[in-house]
Amino acid sequence: MDKTNITSINIRQREGFALLITLSVLSVLISLTLVLLSYFEEVQNDASDTTAMIQADVYYADITKIFDRFEKKKQLFSTLYMFPVPLRTSDGRFVMNLSCQPLSKGANINWLGMEGTSSMQEAYSFTLEIFEMLVQQYDLEDSTRLQEMILEEIDGEKNLITKEYSRLRQKKGIISYKQFSQIVSRYQMEVDDPNASNVPWKQYFTFSNRAKRIDAEYATPEIISMLFDINLQSVREWQGDPDKGSLSSFVSGNGGEYASREKLIVGKKFLEESECSVTFNATGRPYKFRFEYIRGEAKHFEFYER
Repeated sequence: MDKTNITSINIRQREGFALLITLSVLSVLISLTLVLLSYFEEVQNDASDTTAMIQADVYYADITKIFDRFEKKKQLFSTLYMFPVPLRTSDGRFVMNLSCQPLSKGANINWLGMEGTSSMQEAYSFTLEIFEMLVQQYDLEDSTRLQEMILEEIDGEKNLITKEYSRLRQKKGIISYKQFSQIVSRYQMEVDDPNASNVPWKQYFTFSNRAKRIDAEYATPEIISMLFDINLQSVREWQGDPDKGSLSSFVSGNGGEYASREKLIVGKKFLEESECSVTFNATGRPYKFRFEYIRGEAKHFEFYER
């Protein structure tokens, strides 16, 4: 394969992409593309001996190595948070999509299990407040049973969902939305409550047993609204304003108390807590893997067929 003919990033699919991404980030993504495509070229010669799982492991290792080399993590991940990056060959035989999101953009669902931890009482109370609001708003049939099932998974008492789908076999905690969505599905079948699938869980919660605080800079508008009791539409308008001021100024200007929530949030500091996912095709079938990248360390690799 002539690498000079590789289209590493499909810039034209995103209007204004060239204005948003810096040259340093672009160069990193180009190098990432070349590494992955080089490997793709090799495995095509011996596809019968190469499984999708092995490919995913190699892609995972190469991607995290590229992340490790990049010194300005905020610059890199702030760019990746804005849009997924498609990596492809010019002939279309290989297509991979890389996307990342801030890990701590909402309340950690695992905080529901912190009732007995004195240092986490505010986090527990806030998470319970969100849960109860969603239960009421979406008229769930048996919130007590759903909360019980969530706590069982957090505490590791049964860990049924984890054992079914994950090769990690961690003892405690909810580590991904996939794991949480299977808890919700099991609840729906047990209670016969279709309303649970209508709840926008991802707008309010994050799903990692490592997230300790909410990243205010990347928090969802729903979380900002809940944190400071500000109209949701006002939050959305503020977040969409390219000339918006600081969060503390916005909260003060809308009658909120920023200081009252400082234990729950991180304001100006970049947390370096991201979750990334990669989709690709192998042997004619679509696959996906996800992982967490926290302060230079990759964790919780999961692989599954889409």
